[in-house]
Amino acid sequence: MIRHGKLWWVVLPLGTTQTLAWASSYYLPAVLAGPLAADLGLPLTHVFGAFTLALLISAAVGPWAGRAIDERGGRAVLGVSNILFALGLAGLGLAQSEWQVWAAWCVIGLAMGSGLYDTAFATIVRLYPASARNAIIGVALMAGFASTVGWPLTAWWIDALGWRGACFVWAGLHLLLGLPLHRLLPKERAEIPPCAQPLTTSAAAVGSRAPARKRPAYRLRMAVVMATVFALTWFISTAMAAHLPALLLAQGLDPATALGVAMLVGPAQVAGRLLEFGLLRHVHPLLSARLAAAGHPLGAAALVLTGSAGPWLLVGLHGMGNGILTIAKGTLPLVVFGAAGYGERQGWLMAPARVAQALAPLLFGLAFAHWGNGALWLTAALGVLTLVLLQYLALCLDKQSSI
Repeated sequence: MIRHGKLWWVVLPLGTTQTLAWASSYYLPAVLAGPLAADLGLPLTHVFGAFTLALLISAAVGPWAGRAIDERGGRAVLGVSNILFALGLAGLGLAQSEWQVWAAWCVIGLAMGSGLYDTAFATIVRLYPASARNAIIGVALMAGFASTVGWPLTAWWIDALGWRGACFVWAGLHLLLGLPLHRLLPKERAEIPPCAQPLTTSAAAVGSRAPARKRPAYRLRMAVVMATVFALTWFISTAMAAHLPALLLAQGLDPATALGVAMLVGPAQVAGRLLEFGLLRHVHPLLSARLAAAGHPLGAAALVLTGSAGPWLLVGLHGMGNGILTIAKGTLPLVVFGAAGYGERQGWLMAPARVAQALAPLLFGLAFAHWGNGALWLTAALGVLTLVLLQYLALCLDKQSSI
């Protein structure tokens, strides 16, 4: 087993670079889209349309990036993502017309597909398969502050340098901070994986121990169920990220209070990851994932049943659950399928989730326009379905281990 001190020399650089990557891509349009659209005379929907295209491109790139990590390690792939991020952000800062905005976001989409959580987690699994869960939790815990750091920094740079200057600063950070940190990662696998052995849902600690050999049809069924779980959770997460303030306004909160409550999602996510790092780190990831999946439906019910405390409970339960589920996206494939081929498999498993992520703001927005607060029951139902599918995965693992 790798010493925890040595493991943190990988967690700290990846946690820092993941914070940079998320802040300068996924969380960028929320602050940058308005000034960019106003300056170039574009409809705001067109700017977000380019961002949606970037998410779809990242879904297509994911399996390729994962396979490259399986074959060569994550050091080179993540370094290329920094260069792509820098090119895309610099291109966005130089854009003078709509097609150039779309082209820049296409490059950023390539970077997102090769530089966000999926590739960071695959890099960890390849380096430290037996210690991957703890390292994944550590990286996700650090990157949980991406919006908390990214939004105010982007706003500050826009005020000081304009929206173009903000793009150039983010591009420079990828070259001057992200790329050197990725170059510090080990070149080769740093830990020898243990012998394969089956896992049940009662396992106390989970590393890279591979489950017993399974029939291809069984593995395919498990992969389809897991990909569906990830797609549902990312749909819920992205829908709330885009529409939570409006939902809270519809509950009768004033704009300042609604925004203030909605901003607590970030700290709630970090609290959930701290819980996973502490109390839940020694339980099976499927147990913590099931507890987390219940968070959003319980929050939706609390919003209806508990009066003035409802908005706070919704944000707290949803945020904590979402924080833990982010870690589960990295650890569950490791538990079910083992470390071999993790990167490419993770790319395929997460591809539907990235499509769901791209479509969630539009689809939930349409539901909210037609049903008002009733649209929240849509995401609550999807959360319950996620819980059911996770329970099915747990039963399948227990049954297989008993054969």
